[in-house]
Amino acid sequence: MVGRSLKLIDVRARPGHSSQGQMIAGTMILRCALGKGGITAFKREGDGATPLAKMRLLYGFKRPDKKVKSPGMLMFRPLRRDEGWCEVSSDRNYNRKVRIPYGASHETMWRNDDLYDVCIVMDWNIKPRRRAGGSAIFFHLARPGYTPTEGCIALNRADMERLLPHISNRTVIRVLR
Repeated sequence: MVGRSLKLIDVRARPGHSSQGQMIAGTMILRCALGKGGITAFKREGDGATPLAKMRLLYGFKRPDKKVKSPGMLMFRPLRRDEGWCEVSSDRNYNRKVRIPYGASHETMWRNDDLYDVCIVMDWNIKPRRRAGGSAIFFHLARPGYTPTEGCIALNRADMERLLPHISNRTVIRVLR
């Protein structure tokens, strides 16, 4: 895989654990956290579910004050303290990066819990954007114990650092049942 990125990464829920999953990335089998609402084919804003979908990795953010091993082939840029992600479906910047403070409800990207030390934007509801179709569906770092996300896919730091050299903007995460 040196010099070439993975084309496809499969993610499935673990049997009996709808908010925890297994990620198969080439020869790597990794544990991951999924949305508290499990996996759904009918993603809606605020449902806490991970979309049943194929999502291309677009680009990532990294906290510049945190150590993260080489990101590999995917484009990363430093995360700034004034960045957020709009989650109000009626707002013109719905499911887009915004500068905070921002008038509408938004996710704060610079977090104290380390989840977004590495945060990859997937192409869920980006182009075209569907109102209330779900926002801020990211691939990021997991909480201890792989507690559920709000719909994102999350890996522990060691597994994310192991995977980063093998992904690019050609990599697709396929969430299956």
